[in-house]
This record gives sequence, structure tokens and C-alpha cells, in this order.
Amino acid sequence: MATTVTAGKAGTFRIGNDIEVNRLGFGAMRVTGPGIWGEPQDRRESIRTLKHLAGLGVDFVDTADSYGPNVSEQLIREALHPYTGVLIATKGGLTRPGPNQWVPNGRPEYLRKQAIGSRERLGVEQIALWQLHRIDPAVPRDEQFAAVRSLIDDGVIGHAGLSEVTVEEIEAARKVFPVATVQNQYNLVDRRHEDVLDYCERENIGFIPWFPLAAGELAKPGGVLDAIATARKATPSQIALAWTLKRSAVMLPIPGTSKVAHLIENVAAAGIELTDEEFRTLDIAGTRSAQL
Repeated sequence: MATTVTAGKAGTFRIGNDIEVNRLGFGAMRVTGPGIWGEPQDRRESIRTLKHLAGLGVDFVDTADSYGPNVSEQLIREALHPYTGVLIATKGGLTRPGPNQWVPNGRPEYLRKQAIGSRERLGVEQIALWQLHRIDPAVPRDEQFAAVRSLIDDGVIGHAGLSEVTVEEIEAARKVFPVATVQNQYNLVDRRHEDVLDYCERENIGFIPWFPLAAGELAKPGGVLDAIATARKATPSQIALAWTLKRSAVMLPIPGTSKVAHLIENVAAAGIELTDEEFRTLDIAGTRSAQL
């Protein structure tokens, strides 16, 4: 009987230098309805997926007040509270006019209200990690950073992070509050934020790549990724995720799903240790694909 691979195989990272988590986490965006809006179509399976995390060693869950909105946080509380041995991270700063619509709102009073609301929905005294979902271009960024600082000072949140930012923006934020994590889109074929990842690695800031399973054209039959996946008896998505984990020790990928079977498949990627040659081959192919 095959042994189930757990997220512990991915190794660990200490967020904010004090909260140790397994590096393969879970993104809780997909447990909501279509368009990341409303209740999930199969609520029982979404809850079952969340409850399955602990048995697979997944102790880092990423969500946001805008997922649903509010639905993801509410489901997490229903399934996982009181969060023994698991870090629940959430985000604020995006409003939701409707399905698949995302509008930044970085007004300080809004950010504070949303963080406090997330704390209540999650049922915690303090949010261990809260991230600014986007820097709102319509609001001076220093005002947004000051709001994050106030949330830390008031004990609403323990650690703070940023999402979809440049190195310059991270450095500006760090003048106001310690940046524990950065969450940018990144995967084998989307390498726009290599400089941000390199900066996070130097500064020991957790880098949370969203959309980590994407492989684009490389996943097609007959390609490099497909060849390695076939040889490894794995899926192309698992190999793409394994590449991401090997790319950096500060990498904290958060593949998401609302299905238990898919969750188990994703976590199994933690048990795939690519050789240096496989990693280089994929790296070169991914870089070329990103430049096309």
C-alpha cells in the first residue's frame, strides 16, 4: 500500500522568523463559488477538503476577505477552528462588485475595518499573518502602510505582508513595518518577479507564489515538462510545483482546490525531488517560454 506524501517533505520556513510552517501550503480561494463569488457549488466537498489538510501536513492556509467575499474565511472557521498547529493567513484591500471582479480599496479606514472583520470571521484574537492584497494606486501608499503599522501596533495582526509588489515597494513598506511575506504571481513560465524572489531570498522574506501550477505550452505532450513527468510517473502540474519548491528555500507555494483528490495530488509534489539536471532543463525551458 502506497504511503501518502505529506507537506512536511517540502521542508519548513519560519514566517517572520518565528512561525514555522511546512513550505507547501494551501490557497483557499477555490473553496468558494464560481468567479470566486458566493457559496461553493459543493459545500460538503469544500469543507471536506479543508478538513483533509491536517492529515496531509498542510499547516499554512492562505485566504482573503475578498474570496466570496467573506465565504472562504467563514468556511475555514467552520472546518478548522481553533486552528491547532495551523497558520491561517488572510488578506485585505480588494473589494468585490461581482463575480471575477476585483477593485482595490486602500483607504486606511477600510483596511482597518476589513482586518478587524477578518479577525472576527476567523474567530481569533489576533491574525497571525495579514497581507495587503494590493497597493491601491488611488491612495498614497504611505497611508496604506501606516494603516498596516497601526494594525500591528494595536495587536489586530501579528505579522504583515504584501502582494503583487516590486522590490522598491517592499523597501518602502519596510521603512514603516516589517514585511514577513510577499505574495506575487510566479510559476515555471511566469518569471516577471525573479528580482522580487531574489530580494526575498536575500532578506529571508517568505515568497508566496500564487498560480504556482501553471506551465503553459510546456505541459503539452512531447515537451520537456511532459517528458520529465512521464519519467517520474507524475503529472506536469506536480513537476511544475516541485520545480517551484526547489527554486528557493523561501518559496511557499499555495496551490488551491476544492476537491480532496486534487489536494492529495498537489501535496504529493512535495515528495518529488528533482535532480539538478532536471531543474536546469525546466528552468531554461520555462525562461524561454516566458520570453515568448
